[in-house]
Amino acid sequence: MPQPSHAPARICPSCDGFASAVITRGGRDHNGQRRTITAHCRTCQGTGTIPPLRQLLDAAADAVFAR
Repeated sequence: MPQPSHAPARICPSCDGFASAVITRGGRDHNGQRRTITAHCRTCQGTGTIPPLRQLLDAAADAVFAR
């Protein structure tokens, strides 16, 4: 019996799907752990994917024709 196939998620072109990165600030804290911060992709807000193309086109059309 055939299984329904879902459309593949659209990978963010800005981060290529690697939406979050841990960056060391240098040095260590009093427990010996490295001090780090987490940086997220600004385009996808840390999800690694972007909305379907239809949703992006609808949002762009609403922005243009709303004027």
